[in-house]
Amino acid sequence: MRLEKGFLHWKSDLIHEYNPFEAGLQRFVNIDKGEFIGRAALTSQVERGPRKRLVSLVVDCDYAPAHAGDPVFGGGEQVGCVTSGGYGHRVGQNIAYAYVAPERAAVGSQLAVGILGERFSAEVVHPVRYDVDFSRVRT
Repeated sequence: MRLEKGFLHWKSDLIHEYNPFEAGLQRFVNIDKGEFIGRAALTSQVERGPRKRLVSLVVDCDYAPAHAGDPVFGGGEQVGCVTSGGYGHRVGQNIAYAYVAPERAAVGSQLAVGILGERFSAEVVHPVRYDVDFSRVRT
């Protein structure tokens, strides 16, 4: 259910190849708080701009989930790679997380995911598919 709730997995979705801004975790980073280990490197990466962005996808495939390493296509070329995927039973959708080119990361972008040698249409969606306001965990 973590995919439906928008929860990320360490070493799958959160990996050292991407900085917190590319992973959508900027709310946890305060570059202006003063010196810290890695500040200079992170500042230069932020100034450079994102190489990729982590997105949530709903994939139009009803018999297999996307797996880590599956390619993501946009406009006929590979624009990213799946980090994790699975079927969201509460929402009835095939969900995948992927790092994609920044220009393809907007909610509503139409992409395709390669699963078992075939391409299936996919749409970038808001990462929380179930219980958006977290009301169910509070009852």
